[in-house]
Amino acid sequence: MDDKIIVHSTYYNVIEANIIKARLEDSDIPCFLTDEHISTIQPLYNQAVGGVKLHVFEKDLDRINELLTDEVESTEDRSTFESEQVCENCQSTNVSYGQATKNRFSLWVTIVSLLLLVYPFKVSKCYHCYDCGHEFK
Repeated sequence: MDDKIIVHSTYYNVIEANIIKARLEDSDIPCFLTDEHISTIQPLYNQAVGGVKLHVFEKDLDRINELLTDEVESTEDRSTFESEQVCENCQSTNVSYGQATKNRFSLWVTIVSLLLLVYPFKVSKCYHCYDCGHEFK
């Protein structure tokens, strides 16, 4: 029986391509990546070569699509539970935790950074509402 190898998908992020490849290999689905090294060494050539390509056997296509669809659905389910924070100002749920945009550096970090003549090394983190711009702890 002659198995045909096809390009299943293309990725412009090498890390994402390797994660998908590892997930397929863990499920005993043979696959390989091409143009991975070009994209890693010369990222500007990534679009010229068409990104990193994931090659699989055509006979495994249905199983791969089912596996990756289940993976995406379980990730979406987890993300809906993680974002339960509500903005204090406008009650929006469009909130994330990350680097503060206002009052990024505390007073002692600013003083130490000025004395050492370096960029401030510790940044404050807080919740940020993308609807009203309010930041809170």
